[in-house]
Amino acid sequence: MKLNYYRDTDSLYIDLAARPSVETREVSEGVLLDYDEQGNLVGIDIDNASHKLDLSELVTSQLPLIASA
Repeated sequence: MKLNYYRDTDSLYIDLAARPSVETREVSEGVLLDYDEQGNLVGIDIDNASHKLDLSELVTSQLPLIASA
């Protein structure tokens, strides 16, 4: 998962998967969900992110530990 903030457009894109999106649905004003060919969620785009979210802090909790090969 990748978080990308674009200051020039004040948008936050949360990239959930490396697969391309083929469909986008706006679920509320300025919040768009991207889906792949199988209908799986692959990304979240939030416009005017600094007005909708507190971007000053990122907290992660209880992430699964993935052993590397």
